[in-house]
Amino acid sequence: MNISLGNAVGTIEARPETTPLVLVVDDDESVRLSICELMESVEIETAAFSSTQALLDADILDRPGCMILDVRMPGASGLDFQTRLIANGISASIIFLTGHGDIPMTVQAMKAGAVEFLTKPVRDQTLLDAVNKAIETDKERRAEQRTTKTNIALYGTLTHRERQVMEAVVRGALSKQIAFDLNISEITVKLHRSSVMRKMKTPFVTHLVRAWQSIPADIRDDYLA
Repeated sequence: MNISLGNAVGTIEARPETTPLVLVVDDDESVRLSICELMESVEIETAAFSSTQALLDADILDRPGCMILDVRMPGASGLDFQTRLIANGISASIIFLTGHGDIPMTVQAMKAGAVEFLTKPVRDQTLLDAVNKAIETDKERRAEQRTTKTNIALYGTLTHRERQVMEAVVRGALSKQIAFDLNISEITVKLHRSSVMRKMKTPFVTHLVRAWQSIPADIRDDYLA
């Protein structure tokens, strides 16, 4: 798959997969070229496509970065594509561009998680600011996903009793109350609590609470069942 870098052409594999990539989807070739040239001027890698299907065929949605989508295109529109991504559990930082926007359309896009909704023609600096914001949003989302994945794995190393104690601790229960509820001694509660803190790699209760909150409720419920 070729990428547009100003007047140059390269391949997506030319840079590490951790390098942010801006995916441009617009059926207007002049718009695609203009955006790619703008991004290249500030050394941001781009890949341009004439349709959402062409983007799907490229199989690069897992690359970090963001998308710039035209709202109205032949075939699936940008809004339709956003809905499809959400339905398939794919998170993406999306900037919408349109020459025919309206308030309901903007509200729909933003409620579904779009970073920006811009009207053509758009000022270069406005688009660059939106792209930088979208890339940072994507970085934060990916960092949260890594943290969640790590915490789920660590939570899986706890015994059933340790998970019970962890749940009580993050609820703010004191050792005496936990001991009464679980019908064990306070000393045993403290031993389990210490083990939980060590296994979850959380030096403070506040860190333990954040780790607990990052784990999806359905996973916690399955482990505690």
